[in-house]
Amino acid sequence: MKIVMGSDHAGVEHKEKLKGLVLSMGHQIIDIGTNSSKSVDYPDFGEKGALAVCRKEADLGILICGTGIGISMAANKVRGIRAAVCWNEETARLVREHNNANILCMGARFVSIEMAVKIVKVFLETPFSNAKRHNKRINKITSIEERGKSYDCKK
Repeated sequence: MKIVMGSDHAGVEHKEKLKGLVLSMGHQIIDIGTNSSKSVDYPDFGEKGALAVCRKEADLGILICGTGIGISMAANKVRGIRAAVCWNEETARLVREHNNANILCMGARFVSIEMAVKIVKVFLETPFSNAKRHNKRINKITSIEERGKSYDCKK
Protein backbone atom coordinates (compact mmCIF):
# COMPACT_ATOMS: atom_id res chain seq x y z
CA MET A 1 0.00 0.00 0.00
CA LYS A 2 0.94 3.63 -0.41
CA ILE A 3 0.78 5.53 2.86
CA VAL A 4 0.81 9.32 2.96
CA MET A 5 2.54 10.61 6.07
CA GLY A 6 2.50 14.18 7.30
CA SER A 7 2.89 16.25 10.42
CA ASP A 8 3.26 19.70 11.79
CA HIS A 9 6.31 20.73 13.80
CA ALA A 10 5.00 19.04 16.97
CA GLY A 11 4.68 15.68 15.22
CA VAL A 12 7.73 15.68 12.96
CA GLU A 13 9.87 13.57 15.30
CA HIS A 14 7.17 10.88 15.57
CA LYS A 15 6.64 10.94 11.80
CA GLU A 16 10.31 10.45 11.10
CA LYS A 17 10.59 7.56 13.56
CA LEU A 18 7.45 5.87 12.21
CA LYS A 19 8.60 5.97 8.60
CA GLY A 20 11.01 3.09 9.19
CA LEU A 21 8.21 0.98 10.64
CA VAL A 22 5.90 1.66 7.70
CA LEU A 23 8.64 0.79 5.22
CA SER A 24 9.53 -2.38 7.15
CA MET A 25 5.89 -3.47 6.85
CA GLY A 26 6.30 -3.41 3.06
CA HIS A 27 4.48 -0.16 2.34
CA GLN A 28 5.52 2.82 0.24
CA ILE A 29 5.55 6.29 1.79
CA ILE A 30 4.53 9.63 0.40
CA ASP A 31 6.05 12.14 2.85
CA ILE A 32 4.25 15.49 2.65
CA GLY A 33 6.31 17.14 5.40
CA THR A 34 6.98 19.03 7.50
CA ASN A 35 10.60 18.07 7.91
CA SER A 36 11.77 20.39 10.68
CA SER A 37 10.73 21.63 14.10
CA LYS A 38 10.14 25.13 12.70
CA SER A 39 6.57 26.19 13.48
CA VAL A 40 4.05 25.44 10.72
CA ASP A 41 0.26 25.26 10.52
CA TYR A 42 -1.28 21.79 10.95
CA PRO A 43 -4.32 22.51 8.68
CA ASP A 44 -1.99 22.72 5.69
CA PHE A 45 -0.72 19.19 6.30
CA GLY A 46 -4.14 17.83 7.23
CA GLU A 47 -5.55 19.03 3.92
CA LYS A 48 -2.57 17.88 1.88
CA GLY A 49 -2.65 14.38 3.40
CA ALA A 50 -6.42 14.11 3.00
CA LEU A 51 -6.24 15.16 -0.64
CA ALA A 52 -3.67 12.44 -1.34
CA VAL A 53 -6.10 9.83 0.04
CA CYS A 54 -9.16 11.43 -1.59
CA ARG A 55 -7.43 11.53 -4.98
CA LYS A 56 -6.28 7.90 -4.52
CA GLU A 57 -2.60 8.88 -4.66
CA ALA A 58 -2.35 7.05 -1.32
CA ASP A 59 -4.37 4.17 0.11
CA LEU A 60 -4.25 5.37 3.72
CA GLY A 61 -2.77 8.24 5.69
CA ILE A 62 -0.96 8.88 8.95
CA LEU A 63 -1.06 12.46 10.22
CA ILE A 64 0.48 13.75 13.43
CA CYS A 65 0.25 17.04 15.28
CA GLY A 66 0.49 17.98 18.95
CA THR A 67 -2.88 16.50 19.94
CA GLY A 68 -3.98 14.77 16.73
CA ILE A 69 -7.23 16.69 16.96
CA GLY A 70 -6.47 19.76 14.85
CA ILE A 71 -4.95 17.84 11.98
CA SER A 72 -7.90 15.41 12.01
CA MET A 73 -10.40 18.27 11.93
CA ALA A 74 -8.65 19.72 8.88
CA ALA A 75 -8.43 16.33 7.13
CA ASN A 76 -12.10 15.58 7.78
CA LYS A 77 -13.13 18.67 5.80
CA VAL A 78 -12.09 16.84 2.62
CA ARG A 79 -14.85 14.82 1.01
CA GLY A 80 -14.56 11.08 1.56
CA ILE A 81 -12.11 11.32 4.41
CA ARG A 82 -12.67 9.53 7.70
CA ALA A 83 -9.73 10.67 9.81
CA ALA A 84 -9.70 9.32 13.34
CA VAL A 85 -7.62 10.24 16.36
CA CYS A 86 -6.24 7.16 18.10
CA TRP A 87 -4.45 6.88 21.41
CA ASN A 88 -4.08 3.12 21.82
CA GLU A 89 -4.24 -0.16 19.92
CA GLU A 90 -7.94 -0.72 20.61
CA THR A 91 -9.01 2.63 19.14
CA ALA A 92 -6.87 1.92 16.07
CA ARG A 93 -8.49 -1.48 15.58
CA LEU A 94 -12.02 -0.13 16.04
CA VAL A 95 -11.66 2.84 13.68
CA ARG A 96 -10.56 0.47 10.93
CA GLU A 97 -13.03 -2.37 11.63
CA HIS A 98 -16.10 -0.26 12.37
CA ASN A 99 -15.54 3.13 10.72
CA ASN A 100 -13.29 2.20 7.78
CA ALA A 101 -11.09 5.15 8.78
CA ASN A 102 -8.71 6.02 5.98
CA ILE A 103 -6.47 8.37 7.95
CA LEU A 104 -4.90 7.73 11.33
CA CYS A 105 -4.23 10.84 13.41
CA MET A 106 -2.15 10.93 16.57
CA GLY A 107 -1.01 13.50 19.09
CA ALA A 108 2.74 13.45 19.61
CA ARG A 109 2.38 15.28 22.92
CA PHE A 110 0.10 12.56 24.29
CA VAL A 111 1.13 9.32 22.54
CA SER A 112 4.62 7.96 23.19
CA ILE A 113 6.61 6.77 20.22
CA GLU A 114 6.38 3.23 21.62
CA MET A 115 2.59 3.41 21.67
CA ALA A 116 2.54 5.13 18.26
CA VAL A 117 4.40 2.14 16.80
CA LYS A 118 1.76 -0.24 18.18
CA ILE A 119 -1.08 1.99 16.92
CA VAL A 120 0.36 2.23 13.41
CA LYS A 121 0.85 -1.55 13.20
CA VAL A 122 -2.75 -2.22 14.22
CA PHE A 123 -4.15 0.50 11.95
CA LEU A 124 -2.30 -0.76 8.88
CA GLU A 125 -2.98 -4.45 9.56
CA THR A 126 -6.68 -4.22 10.43
CA PRO A 127 -9.20 -4.48 7.58
CA PHE A 128 -12.67 -2.98 7.53
CA SER A 129 -15.17 -5.59 8.75
CA ASN A 130 -17.63 -4.77 5.95
CA ALA A 131 -20.43 -5.66 8.35
CA LYS A 132 -23.85 -4.47 7.24
CA ARG A 133 -24.37 -2.31 10.35
CA HIS A 134 -21.01 -0.57 9.86
CA ASN A 135 -21.65 0.09 6.16
CA LYS A 136 -25.03 1.57 7.08
CA ARG A 137 -23.39 3.98 9.53
CA ILE A 138 -20.63 4.97 7.13
CA ASN A 139 -23.26 5.66 4.48
CA LYS A 140 -25.01 7.94 6.98
CA ILE A 141 -21.75 9.84 7.52
CA THR A 142 -21.42 10.22 3.76
CA SER A 143 -25.00 11.51 3.57
CA ILE A 144 -24.28 14.11 6.23
CA GLU A 145 -21.23 15.17 4.26
CA GLU A 146 -23.34 15.61 1.12
CA ARG A 147 -26.13 17.50 2.90
CA GLY A 148 -23.57 19.71 4.62
CA LYS A 149 -22.74 21.39 1.33
CA SER A 150 -26.19 23.02 1.29
CA TYR A 151 -26.53 23.96 4.96
CA ASP A 152 -26.81 27.66 5.71
CA CYS A 153 -25.03 27.93 9.05
CA LYS A 154 -24.40 31.69 8.99
CA LYS A 155 -27.66 32.61 10.74
